[in-house]
Amino acid sequence: MAKVNRPGSTSPPDGGWGWMIVAGCFLVTICTRAVTRCISIFFVEFQTYFAQDYAQTAWIHSIVDCVTMLCAPLGSAVSNHLSCQVGIMLGGLLASTGFILGSFATSLKHLYLTLGVLTGLGFALCYSPAIAMVGKYFSRRKALAYGIAMSGSGIGTFVLAPVVQLLIEQFSWRGALLILGGFVLNLCVCGALMRPITLKEDRSSSEQKCDCRTQKEDCKRASPYSPLTKEWAQTCLCCSLQQEYSFLLMPDFVVLAVSVLFMAYGCSPLFVYLVPYALSVGVSHQQAAFLMSILGVIDIIGNITFGWLTDRRCLKNYRYVCYLFAVGLDGLCYLCLPMLRSLPLLVPFSCTFGYFDGAYVTLIPVVTAEIVGTTSLSSALGVVYFLHAVPYLVSPPIAGWLVDTTGSYTAAFLLCGFSMIFSSVLLGFARLVKRMKRTQLPFLAKESDPKLQLWTNGSVAYSVARELDQKDGASVATAAPGYNLT
Repeated sequence: MAKVNRPGSTSPPDGGWGWMIVAGCFLVTICTRAVTRCISIFFVEFQTYFAQDYAQTAWIHSIVDCVTMLCAPLGSAVSNHLSCQVGIMLGGLLASTGFILGSFATSLKHLYLTLGVLTGLGFALCYSPAIAMVGKYFSRRKALAYGIAMSGSGIGTFVLAPVVQLLIEQFSWRGALLILGGFVLNLCVCGALMRPITLKEDRSSSEQKCDCRTQKEDCKRASPYSPLTKEWAQTCLCCSLQQEYSFLLMPDFVVLAVSVLFMAYGCSPLFVYLVPYALSVGVSHQQAAFLMSILGVIDIIGNITFGWLTDRRCLKNYRYVCYLFAVGLDGLCYLCLPMLRSLPLLVPFSCTFGYFDGAYVTLIPVVTAEIVGTTSLSSALGVVYFLHAVPYLVSPPIAGWLVDTTGSYTAAFLLCGFSMIFSSVLLGFARLVKRMKRTQLPFLAKESDPKLQLWTNGSVAYSVARELDQKDGASVATAAPGYNLT
Protein backbone atom coordinates (compact mmCIF):
# COMPACT_ATOMS: atom_id res chain seq x y z
CA MET A 1 0.00 0.00 0.00
CA ALA A 2 1.30 3.43 -0.87
CA LYS A 3 2.50 5.62 1.93
CA VAL A 4 0.10 8.47 2.64
CA ASN A 5 1.68 11.66 3.98
CA ARG A 6 -0.44 14.24 5.70
CA PRO A 7 1.54 17.46 5.95
CA GLY A 8 -1.40 19.28 7.47
CA SER A 9 -1.43 17.11 10.58
CA THR A 10 0.66 19.04 13.08
CA SER A 11 -0.48 17.51 16.37
CA PRO A 12 -1.85 14.11 17.46
CA PRO A 13 -5.59 14.00 16.60
CA ASP A 14 -6.54 12.07 19.78
CA GLY A 15 -9.28 10.29 17.88
CA GLY A 16 -10.58 9.88 14.33
CA TRP A 17 -8.45 7.37 12.41
CA GLY A 18 -6.45 7.01 15.62
CA TRP A 19 -9.07 4.56 16.89
CA MET A 20 -8.47 2.41 13.81
CA ILE A 21 -4.77 2.49 14.67
CA VAL A 22 -5.69 1.33 18.18
CA ALA A 23 -7.80 -1.48 16.68
CA GLY A 24 -4.91 -2.51 14.43
CA CYS A 25 -2.45 -2.50 17.35
CA PHE A 26 -4.99 -4.48 19.39
CA LEU A 27 -5.02 -7.20 16.71
CA VAL A 28 -1.22 -7.10 16.45
CA THR A 29 -0.86 -7.78 20.19
CA ILE A 30 -3.31 -10.69 19.89
CA CYS A 31 -1.39 -12.23 16.98
CA THR A 32 2.04 -11.68 18.58
CA ARG A 33 2.02 -11.60 22.38
CA ALA A 34 -1.11 -13.71 23.00
CA VAL A 35 -0.01 -16.38 20.50
CA THR A 36 3.47 -16.40 22.06
CA ARG A 37 1.95 -16.98 25.50
CA CYS A 38 -0.17 -19.83 24.13
CA ILE A 39 2.96 -21.60 22.90
CA SER A 40 3.44 -22.64 26.55
CA ILE A 41 0.32 -24.83 26.19
CA PHE A 42 2.33 -26.94 23.71
CA PHE A 43 5.04 -27.39 26.38
CA VAL A 44 3.89 -30.79 27.71
CA GLU A 45 3.10 -32.02 24.18
CA PHE A 46 6.59 -31.14 22.92
CA GLN A 47 8.23 -32.59 26.02
CA THR A 48 6.35 -35.89 25.68
CA TYR A 49 6.68 -36.23 21.89
CA PHE A 50 10.40 -35.46 21.70
CA ALA A 51 11.26 -37.03 25.13
CA GLN A 52 13.24 -34.00 26.34
CA ASP A 53 13.65 -32.38 29.77
CA TYR A 54 12.23 -29.06 30.98
CA ALA A 55 15.28 -26.96 30.10
CA GLN A 56 15.54 -28.21 26.48
CA THR A 57 11.83 -27.77 25.80
CA ALA A 58 11.73 -24.31 27.39
CA TRP A 59 14.17 -23.03 24.75
CA ILE A 60 11.34 -22.89 22.19
CA HIS A 61 9.39 -20.25 24.08
CA SER A 62 12.61 -18.48 25.01
CA ILE A 63 13.79 -18.21 21.41
CA VAL A 64 10.44 -16.82 20.21
CA ASP A 65 10.47 -14.15 22.92
CA CYS A 66 14.18 -13.45 22.51
CA VAL A 67 14.11 -13.01 18.72
CA THR A 68 10.94 -10.90 18.94
CA MET A 69 12.65 -8.48 21.31
CA LEU A 70 16.18 -8.81 19.93
CA CYS A 71 15.02 -7.78 16.45
CA ALA A 72 12.72 -5.00 17.69
CA PRO A 73 15.19 -2.30 16.55
CA LEU A 74 15.08 -3.91 13.10
CA GLY A 75 11.30 -3.53 13.12
CA SER A 76 11.67 0.13 14.10
CA ALA A 77 14.25 0.69 11.34
CA VAL A 78 12.01 -0.86 8.67
CA SER A 79 9.11 1.26 9.93
CA ASN A 80 11.16 4.48 9.97
CA HIS A 81 12.85 4.05 6.58
CA LEU A 82 10.10 2.28 4.58
CA SER A 83 6.72 2.39 6.31
CA CYS A 84 4.89 0.83 9.22
CA GLN A 85 2.53 -0.86 6.76
CA VAL A 86 5.31 -2.62 4.86
CA GLY A 87 7.01 -3.79 8.06
CA ILE A 88 3.90 -5.30 9.62
CA MET A 89 2.78 -7.04 6.43
CA LEU A 90 6.23 -8.55 5.92
CA GLY A 91 6.28 -9.63 9.56
CA GLY A 92 2.91 -11.35 9.20
CA LEU A 93 4.17 -13.41 6.26
CA LEU A 94 7.33 -14.46 8.11
CA ALA A 95 5.47 -15.39 11.31
CA SER A 96 2.91 -17.46 9.42
CA THR A 97 5.66 -19.27 7.53
CA GLY A 98 7.37 -20.13 10.83
CA PHE A 99 4.24 -21.74 12.27
CA ILE A 100 3.48 -23.69 9.09
CA LEU A 101 7.04 -25.03 8.79
CA GLY A 102 7.05 -25.82 12.53
CA SER A 103 4.08 -28.13 12.06
CA PHE A 104 6.39 -30.43 10.02
CA ALA A 105 9.20 -30.48 12.63
CA THR A 106 10.90 -33.79 13.45
CA SER A 107 13.04 -32.55 16.34
CA LEU A 108 13.29 -29.72 18.82
CA LYS A 109 16.07 -28.15 16.74
CA HIS A 110 13.63 -27.76 13.86
CA LEU A 111 11.21 -25.99 16.20
CA TYR A 112 14.03 -23.74 17.43
CA LEU A 113 14.59 -22.52 13.85
CA THR A 114 11.00 -22.34 12.58
CA LEU A 115 8.74 -21.61 15.55
CA GLY A 116 11.56 -19.84 17.36
CA VAL A 117 13.70 -17.78 14.98
CA LEU A 118 11.46 -17.31 11.92
CA THR A 119 8.23 -16.63 13.82
CA GLY A 120 10.06 -14.41 16.31
CA LEU A 121 11.55 -12.33 13.48
CA GLY A 122 8.08 -11.86 11.99
CA PHE A 123 6.66 -10.76 15.32
CA ALA A 124 9.57 -8.31 15.76
CA LEU A 125 8.71 -6.53 12.50
CA CYS A 126 5.12 -6.06 13.71
CA TYR A 127 5.21 -5.35 17.44
CA SER A 128 7.16 -2.16 18.17
CA PRO A 129 6.08 -0.25 14.99
CA ALA A 130 2.39 -0.88 15.77
CA ILE A 131 2.83 0.32 19.37
CA ALA A 132 4.74 3.43 18.25
CA MET A 133 1.94 4.36 15.82
CA VAL A 134 -0.54 4.62 18.72
CA GLY A 135 1.77 7.14 20.40
CA LYS A 136 1.80 9.27 17.24
CA TYR A 137 -2.01 9.48 17.05
CA PHE A 138 -2.69 10.16 20.75
CA SER A 139 -1.41 12.65 23.31
CA ARG A 140 -4.10 13.63 25.81
CA ARG A 141 -5.62 10.13 25.98
CA LYS A 142 -2.40 8.26 25.33
CA ALA A 143 -2.53 5.92 28.36
CA LEU A 144 -6.14 4.91 27.64
CA ALA A 145 -5.34 4.28 23.96
CA TYR A 146 -2.38 2.14 24.94
CA GLY A 147 -4.50 0.34 27.53
CA ILE A 148 -7.04 -0.67 24.89
CA ALA A 149 -4.37 -1.58 22.33
CA MET A 150 -2.27 -3.64 24.75
CA SER A 151 -5.34 -5.43 26.12
CA GLY A 152 -5.21 -7.54 22.97
CA SER A 153 -2.57 -9.61 24.72
CA GLY A 154 -4.93 -10.45 27.56
CA ILE A 155 -8.06 -10.92 25.45
CA GLY A 156 -6.11 -13.08 23.03
CA THR A 157 -4.75 -15.24 25.86
CA PHE A 158 -8.23 -15.61 27.37
CA VAL A 159 -9.78 -16.72 24.08
CA LEU A 160 -6.90 -18.61 22.52
CA ALA A 161 -5.75 -20.65 25.56
CA PRO A 162 -8.78 -23.00 25.65
CA VAL A 163 -9.06 -22.92 21.85
CA VAL A 164 -5.43 -24.02 21.42
CA GLN A 165 -5.92 -26.77 24.01
CA LEU A 166 -8.98 -27.96 22.07
CA LEU A 167 -7.08 -27.82 18.76
CA ILE A 168 -4.28 -29.95 20.24
CA GLU A 169 -6.81 -32.54 21.45
CA GLN A 170 -8.63 -32.63 18.11
CA PHE A 171 -5.81 -32.23 15.55
CA SER A 172 -2.61 -32.96 17.57
CA TRP A 173 0.08 -30.33 18.09
CA ARG A 174 0.98 -30.38 14.38
CA GLY A 175 -2.52 -29.48 13.25
CA ALA A 176 -2.78 -26.80 15.94
CA LEU A 177 0.44 -25.14 14.73
CA LEU A 178 -0.80 -25.22 11.14
CA ILE A 179 -4.07 -23.49 12.13
CA LEU A 180 -2.19 -20.87 14.15
CA GLY A 181 -0.05 -20.23 11.06
CA GLY A 182 -3.18 -19.25 9.18
CA PHE A 183 -4.41 -17.16 12.09
CA VAL A 184 -1.32 -14.95 12.33
CA LEU A 185 -1.67 -14.02 8.65
CA ASN A 186 -4.20 -11.51 9.97
CA LEU A 187 -1.14 -9.37 10.76
CA CYS A 188 -1.13 -8.39 7.08
CA VAL A 189 -4.62 -6.92 7.53
CA CYS A 190 -3.43 -5.04 10.63
CA GLY A 191 -0.56 -3.57 8.62
CA ALA A 192 -2.99 -2.15 6.06
CA LEU A 193 -4.65 -0.07 8.81
CA MET A 194 -1.43 1.72 9.84
CA ARG A 195 -1.87 5.00 7.93
CA PRO A 196 1.24 7.21 8.40
CA ILE A 197 0.95 10.66 9.99
CA THR A 198 3.38 13.60 10.00
CA LEU A 199 3.58 15.52 13.28
CA LYS A 200 4.97 18.99 13.96
CA GLU A 201 7.95 17.60 15.89
CA ASP A 202 8.75 15.20 13.04
CA ARG A 203 9.16 18.02 10.51
CA SER A 204 12.56 19.32 11.68
CA SER A 205 14.12 15.85 11.51
CA SER A 206 12.42 15.22 8.14
CA GLU A 207 13.81 18.51 6.75
CA GLN A 208 17.31 17.58 7.90
CA LYS A 209 17.00 14.18 6.23
CA CYS A 210 15.78 15.83 3.01
CA ASP A 211 18.73 18.26 3.04
CA CYS A 212 21.09 15.34 3.53
CA ARG A 213 19.53 13.42 0.62
CA THR A 214 19.69 16.51 -1.63
CA GLN A 215 23.37 17.05 -0.91
CA LYS A 216 24.08 13.38 -1.52
CA GLU A 217 22.28 13.47 -4.90
CA ASP A 218 24.25 16.55 -5.91
CA CYS A 219 27.47 14.73 -5.13
CA LYS A 220 26.34 11.72 -7.16
CA ARG A 221 25.53 13.90 -10.17
CA ALA A 222 29.00 15.39 -10.01
CA SER A 223 30.77 12.02 -9.69
CA PRO A 224 28.99 8.91 -8.39
CA TYR A 225 32.26 7.15 -7.48
CA SER A 226 34.17 10.08 -6.01
CA PRO A 227 35.52 9.97 -2.42
CA LEU A 228 33.35 13.03 -1.68
CA THR A 229 30.18 11.01 -2.37
CA LYS A 230 31.30 8.24 -0.02
CA GLU A 231 32.15 10.80 2.65
CA TRP A 232 28.71 12.39 2.36
CA ALA A 233 27.06 8.96 2.58
CA GLN A 234 28.95 8.17 5.79
CA THR A 235 28.18 11.60 7.24
CA CYS A 236 24.47 11.30 6.45
CA LEU A 237 24.32 7.80 7.98
CA CYS A 238 26.04 8.97 11.16
CA CYS A 239 23.76 12.03 11.30
CA SER A 240 20.65 9.88 10.90
CA LEU A 241 21.74 7.38 13.57
CA GLN A 242 22.69 10.18 15.95
CA GLN A 243 19.25 11.72 15.55
CA GLU A 244 17.36 8.45 15.95
CA TYR A 245 19.31 7.20 18.97
CA SER A 246 20.32 10.38 20.81
CA PHE A 247 18.07 9.30 23.71
CA LEU A 248 20.62 6.59 24.62
CA LEU A 249 22.64 9.26 26.46
CA MET A 250 19.73 10.36 28.65
CA PRO A 251 20.29 9.30 32.29
CA ASP A 252 16.58 8.61 32.79
CA PHE A 253 16.52 6.28 29.81
CA VAL A 254 19.65 4.44 31.00
CA VAL A 255 18.02 3.76 34.38
CA LEU A 256 14.83 2.60 32.67
CA ALA A 257 16.85 0.31 30.41
CA VAL A 258 18.67 -1.35 33.32
CA SER A 259 15.44 -1.86 35.24
CA VAL A 260 13.81 -3.40 32.13
CA LEU A 261 16.50 -6.11 32.12
CA PHE A 262 15.51 -7.30 35.60
CA MET A 263 11.80 -6.89 34.98
CA ALA A 264 11.97 -8.92 31.76
CA TYR A 265 13.88 -11.70 33.50
CA GLY A 266 11.12 -12.07 36.07
CA CYS A 267 8.00 -11.76 33.93
CA SER A 268 8.68 -14.40 31.26
CA PRO A 269 8.94 -17.77 33.12
CA LEU A 270 5.43 -17.65 34.57
CA PHE A 271 3.84 -17.93 31.14
CA VAL A 272 5.98 -21.01 30.48
CA TYR A 273 5.65 -22.76 33.83
CA LEU A 274 2.22 -21.83 35.19
CA VAL A 275 0.53 -24.70 33.35
CA PRO A 276 3.25 -27.30 34.22
CA TYR A 277 3.28 -26.10 37.85
CA ALA A 278 -0.50 -26.39 38.09
CA LEU A 279 -0.32 -29.92 36.64
CA SER A 280 2.39 -30.84 39.17
CA VAL A 281 0.14 -29.91 42.12
CA GLY A 282 -2.77 -32.01 40.85
CA VAL A 283 -4.74 -29.58 38.67
CA SER A 284 -6.25 -31.10 35.49
CA HIS A 285 -5.21 -30.06 31.96
CA GLN A 286 -8.42 -28.11 31.32
CA GLN A 287 -8.20 -26.34 34.69
CA ALA A 288 -4.55 -25.45 34.05
CA ALA A 289 -5.50 -23.95 30.67
CA PHE A 290 -8.32 -22.14 32.48
CA LEU A 291 -5.73 -20.49 34.74
CA MET A 292 -4.07 -19.06 31.63
CA SER A 293 -7.48 -17.79 30.50
CA ILE A 294 -8.05 -16.08 33.86
CA LEU A 295 -4.59 -14.55 33.62
CA GLY A 296 -5.52 -13.23 30.20
CA VAL A 297 -8.92 -11.72 31.06
CA ILE A 298 -7.63 -10.01 34.21
CA ASP A 299 -4.71 -8.76 32.15
CA ILE A 300 -7.31 -6.98 30.00
CA ILE A 301 -8.82 -5.27 33.03
CA GLY A 302 -5.35 -4.17 34.14
CA ASN A 303 -4.58 -2.78 30.68
CA ILE A 304 -7.73 -0.70 30.34
CA THR A 305 -8.37 0.41 33.93
CA PHE A 306 -4.74 1.39 34.59
CA GLY A 307 -4.63 3.21 31.27
CA TRP A 308 -7.84 5.08 32.12
CA LEU A 309 -6.75 5.84 35.70
CA THR A 310 -3.33 7.19 34.75
CA ASP A 311 -4.97 9.52 32.23
CA ARG A 312 -6.88 11.19 35.08
CA ARG A 313 -5.58 14.54 36.22
CA CYS A 314 -4.76 13.28 39.71
CA LEU A 315 -2.46 10.47 38.43
CA LYS A 316 -1.22 11.86 35.12
CA ASN A 317 1.98 13.16 36.69
CA TYR A 318 2.56 9.90 38.59
CA ARG A 319 2.59 7.38 35.74
CA TYR A 320 6.23 6.55 36.50
CA VAL A 321 5.35 5.72 40.12
CA CYS A 322 2.34 3.65 39.01
CA TYR A 323 4.61 1.68 36.70
CA LEU A 324 7.15 0.75 39.37
CA PHE A 325 4.32 0.00 41.82
CA ALA A 326 2.80 -2.52 39.38
CA VAL A 327 6.17 -4.19 38.68
CA GLY A 328 6.91 -4.52 42.41
CA LEU A 329 3.53 -6.10 43.18
CA ASP A 330 4.01 -8.67 40.44
CA GLY A 331 7.30 -9.57 42.13
CA LEU A 332 5.50 -10.05 45.46
CA CYS A 333 2.98 -12.35 43.75
CA TYR A 334 5.85 -14.52 42.56
CA LEU A 335 7.16 -14.88 46.13
CA CYS A 336 3.78 -16.22 47.26
CA LEU A 337 3.32 -18.69 44.38
CA PRO A 338 5.27 -21.68 45.85
CA MET A 339 2.80 -21.74 48.78
CA LEU A 340 -0.24 -21.99 46.49
CA ARG A 341 -0.83 -25.67 45.73
CA SER A 342 -4.49 -25.98 44.75
CA LEU A 343 -6.86 -24.53 42.15
CA PRO A 344 -8.80 -22.30 44.63
CA LEU A 345 -5.49 -20.67 45.61
CA LEU A 346 -4.05 -20.43 42.11
CA VAL A 347 -7.12 -18.58 40.78
CA PRO A 348 -6.58 -15.48 43.02
CA PHE A 349 -2.90 -15.57 42.09
CA SER A 350 -3.75 -15.52 38.37
CA CYS A 351 -6.11 -12.60 38.98
CA THR A 352 -3.58 -10.52 40.93
CA PHE A 353 -0.57 -11.24 38.74
CA GLY A 354 -2.60 -10.76 35.56
CA TYR A 355 -3.95 -7.39 36.70
CA PHE A 356 -0.58 -5.84 37.51
CA ASP A 357 1.05 -7.47 34.50
CA GLY A 358 -1.50 -5.70 32.31
CA ALA A 359 -0.91 -2.47 34.22
CA TYR A 360 2.84 -2.20 33.71
CA VAL A 361 2.72 -3.50 30.12
CA THR A 362 0.37 -0.61 29.29
CA LEU A 363 2.66 1.93 30.93
CA ILE A 364 5.94 0.81 29.29
CA PRO A 365 5.37 2.84 26.07
CA VAL A 366 3.78 5.71 28.04
CA VAL A 367 6.77 6.03 30.41
CA THR A 368 9.18 5.67 27.48
CA ALA A 369 7.37 8.45 25.57
CA GLU A 370 7.58 10.76 28.60
CA ILE A 371 11.34 10.24 28.73
CA VAL A 372 12.34 10.42 25.04
CA GLY A 373 9.39 12.23 23.35
CA THR A 374 7.15 11.17 20.47
CA THR A 375 9.70 11.71 17.67
CA SER A 376 12.13 9.09 19.02
CA LEU A 377 9.42 6.80 20.41
CA SER A 378 9.64 4.13 17.69
CA SER A 379 13.43 3.81 18.02
CA ALA A 380 13.27 3.97 21.83
CA LEU A 381 10.63 1.23 22.00
CA GLY A 382 12.82 -0.83 19.69
CA VAL A 383 15.67 -0.51 22.19
CA VAL A 384 13.42 -1.16 25.20
CA TYR A 385 12.02 -4.34 23.66
CA PHE A 386 15.51 -5.28 22.47
CA LEU A 387 16.57 -5.24 26.13
CA HIS A 388 13.86 -7.82 26.85
CA ALA A 389 15.64 -10.24 24.51
CA VAL A 390 18.43 -11.69 26.64
CA PRO A 391 16.29 -12.07 29.81
CA TYR A 392 13.52 -13.67 27.75
CA LEU A 393 16.10 -16.03 26.26
CA VAL A 394 17.81 -17.16 29.44
CA SER A 395 15.13 -16.95 32.15
CA PRO A 396 12.89 -19.92 31.15
CA PRO A 397 15.87 -22.30 30.65
CA ILE A 398 17.42 -21.14 33.94
CA ALA A 399 14.07 -21.70 35.65
CA GLY A 400 13.85 -25.13 33.97
CA TRP A 401 17.36 -25.99 35.13
CA LEU A 402 16.43 -25.00 38.70
CA VAL A 403 13.32 -27.20 38.48
CA ASP A 404 15.36 -30.16 37.18
CA THR A 405 18.07 -29.63 39.82
CA THR A 406 15.94 -28.97 42.92
CA GLY A 407 12.89 -31.04 41.98
CA SER A 408 10.52 -28.13 42.73
CA TYR A 409 9.49 -24.76 41.34
CA THR A 410 10.27 -22.78 44.51
CA ALA A 411 13.78 -21.57 43.64
CA ALA A 412 12.74 -20.60 40.09
CA PHE A 413 9.75 -18.54 41.25
CA LEU A 414 11.67 -16.85 44.09
CA LEU A 415 14.46 -15.78 41.72
CA CYS A 416 11.91 -14.26 39.33
CA GLY A 417 10.12 -12.46 42.17
CA PHE A 418 13.26 -10.86 43.59
CA SER A 419 14.33 -9.81 40.08
CA MET A 420 11.09 -7.88 39.53
CA ILE A 421 11.21 -6.32 43.00
CA PHE A 422 14.80 -5.15 42.35
CA SER A 423 13.66 -3.57 39.06
CA SER A 424 10.99 -1.61 40.92
CA VAL A 425 13.32 -0.55 43.74
CA LEU A 426 15.96 0.61 41.24
CA LEU A 427 13.47 2.89 39.48
CA GLY A 428 12.19 4.25 42.78
CA PHE A 429 15.71 4.94 44.07
CA ALA A 430 16.69 6.72 40.83
CA ARG A 431 13.58 8.91 40.96
CA LEU A 432 14.25 9.74 44.64
CA VAL A 433 17.86 10.75 43.91
CA LYS A 434 16.73 12.93 41.00
CA ARG A 435 14.14 14.68 43.17
CA MET A 436 16.70 15.32 45.92
CA LYS A 437 19.08 16.88 43.40
CA ARG A 438 16.31 19.14 42.09
CA THR A 439 15.52 20.27 45.63
CA GLN A 440 19.15 21.00 46.51
CA LEU A 441 20.10 22.68 43.22
CA PRO A 442 18.55 26.15 43.85
CA PHE A 443 20.10 26.39 47.32
CA LEU A 444 23.52 25.27 46.10
CA ALA A 445 23.38 27.72 43.19
CA LYS A 446 22.46 30.59 45.51
CA GLU A 447 25.22 29.80 48.03
CA SER A 448 27.94 29.18 45.46
CA ASP A 449 27.18 32.21 43.26
CA PRO A 450 29.81 34.90 44.04
CA LYS A 451 28.08 37.36 41.72
CA LEU A 452 24.93 37.61 43.78
CA GLN A 453 25.36 40.89 45.77
CA LEU A 454 23.15 42.87 48.15
CA TRP A 455 22.88 46.70 47.92
CA THR A 456 21.14 48.69 50.62
CA ASN A 457 19.64 52.16 50.85
CA GLY A 458 18.35 52.90 54.36
CA SER A 459 15.78 50.25 55.25
CA VAL A 460 15.27 49.08 51.61
CA ALA A 461 17.36 46.18 50.29
CA TYR A 462 17.81 45.41 46.63
CA SER A 463 19.00 42.05 45.32
CA VAL A 464 21.25 42.67 42.36
CA ALA A 465 21.97 39.56 40.27
CA ARG A 466 24.29 38.69 37.41
CA GLU A 467 22.96 41.40 35.12
CA LEU A 468 25.19 43.94 36.94
CA ASP A 469 28.23 42.18 35.50
CA GLN A 470 27.37 43.69 32.13
CA LYS A 471 27.60 47.22 33.53
CA ASP A 472 30.77 49.05 34.26
CA GLY A 473 31.52 49.07 37.97
CA ALA A 474 32.86 52.63 37.91
CA SER A 475 29.75 54.04 36.23
CA VAL A 476 27.54 52.33 38.80
CA ALA A 477 29.53 53.85 41.65
CA THR A 478 29.36 57.32 40.04
CA ALA A 479 25.64 57.10 39.36
CA ALA A 480 24.84 56.06 42.92
CA PRO A 481 27.51 57.48 45.26
CA GLY A 482 25.27 57.15 48.33
CA TYR A 483 24.93 53.37 48.09
CA ASN A 484 27.11 51.22 50.30
CA LEU A 485 28.06 47.61 49.61
CA THR A 486 27.34 45.30 52.53
